[in-house]
Amino acid sequence: MADQKPSLLSIGDFATWEPVLRLLLAGSKEQHAARSTRVAGRIGRHSWSLDLRRQLPPPGRAAQVDDMQEEVDAVERVRRALADAGVDDVSFTAEIQPSGKAVLRLLGPSPAVEPGIGTPHPGALVLVDGSLPEPWRRLPDPVAGAEPAPSADLELLERQLRERLPDAIGATEEEITAAEGRLGITLPDELKVLYRVTRARWEDWNDDYEAARRDSTAVGCELFDLDGLYIADASSRHCGWEFAAMEAVDTPPDAAVQGLVGSPGWIAFGDNGGGDRLAIDLTPGPRGHIGQVIMLSHEESTGAALVADSLTDLVLDRPSAQPSSPQGQRPPAAAWVNIARLKSVQAAAHPGLEVLSIGVWDSAPFSLAPVTGLPRLRTLTAYPGTLADPLEIAGLSGLEFLQLGPQEWRVLLDARAVPRSLLAAAIVVHGNQDPLPIVALANEILALWDRPQIMRTVLEGFLGPVA
Repeated sequence: MADQKPSLLSIGDFATWEPVLRLLLAGSKEQHAARSTRVAGRIGRHSWSLDLRRQLPPPGRAAQVDDMQEEVDAVERVRRALADAGVDDVSFTAEIQPSGKAVLRLLGPSPAVEPGIGTPHPGALVLVDGSLPEPWRRLPDPVAGAEPAPSADLELLERQLRERLPDAIGATEEEITAAEGRLGITLPDELKVLYRVTRARWEDWNDDYEAARRDSTAVGCELFDLDGLYIADASSRHCGWEFAAMEAVDTPPDAAVQGLVGSPGWIAFGDNGGGDRLAIDLTPGPRGHIGQVIMLSHEESTGAALVADSLTDLVLDRPSAQPSSPQGQRPPAAAWVNIARLKSVQAAAHPGLEVLSIGVWDSAPFSLAPVTGLPRLRTLTAYPGTLADPLEIAGLSGLEFLQLGPQEWRVLLDARAVPRSLLAAAIVVHGNQDPLPIVALANEILALWDRPQIMRTVLEGFLGPVA
């Protein structure tokens, strides 16, 4: 796509970027008075990535904002402009001549491209608008005969809670009904009993942290109020395509909890104080109970751990007797082939394989013949130079996500062999490669699906002679 002229918005004003460029130029390892210097980076409204060598704080003191105040001020200038323009994230690259003349190219945004992680290069290319990786589309399997745990005891639960919280203010039936209407689900009886005893509203505690702590101790978690309840379905666990496509969900026959990203039957009602959410599970695994309490880790994107067979057990501090991590003997649905893991594609191949990642390798490149025709293979990522023949990818008819190096993508594009089954794609870039050819390659891939291109805006300015 042709370069565009800068817009009238402040994000398109060279002066907005000048402090950032001066910092990058001053810290550039490539700086040389006899030739041009190239710098690049990414700035978003919530984070940024700049190749700067920051000064270490004095021994015995942690780094503070003051230690990088010049960088913070320069970035904030750009971030204000991004906010004014309604743009979340922009990558850039600049070429600075010894004379101080600078040509700055802003790369993006595009609604079809996710931001790169710690890099100015594009992230995942979303080829089908609104598409989601397969684990995020997976719904719970019905479990015939699933019932509440025998330990669920409404009278015992209410009695224990009222003894522990005699002064608590409970929710009214109207408040409970309103919460059910908002969520679109009927709350299980144990959860209703809990909220009839305490509605866990901060204003009811009159800013008394000790009262709030007593509620948490009584229940066994930091309880959300009724307005804070939410359905922990797949949309509540957002994950970028490059990472989400590498996940594979699995529910062994002896599992108490289904290994999902999320479920319309997971009602999140509390927090363990460390960012992990507790939920009532109405869609249990084959060995689970309806109404069991599960924990969703904030460090993981799939699955949940069984905490208690019922809310009654949670309040009475009776851990579940079911194993929380069933051990199965089935081959993994996601396989990694590299110098530290599996040593061949053949070793990874089996009918249930969904994800194949070929990483760093120091021997002959691999053939994809062993995985051709596998019915469930949907994700392939390959480190540059690890494929003997990239055109073998054309035989993988069910691919949804493909991540390759620039040369491998070039082979597929030139042969018109890019799989049309793809929902998203990514380009592996290692080292300090110029973002411009990578953006051009990304735009070629996007064009095959008639997706919005990565915009390129050219700004020119003067930074003064390079020292």
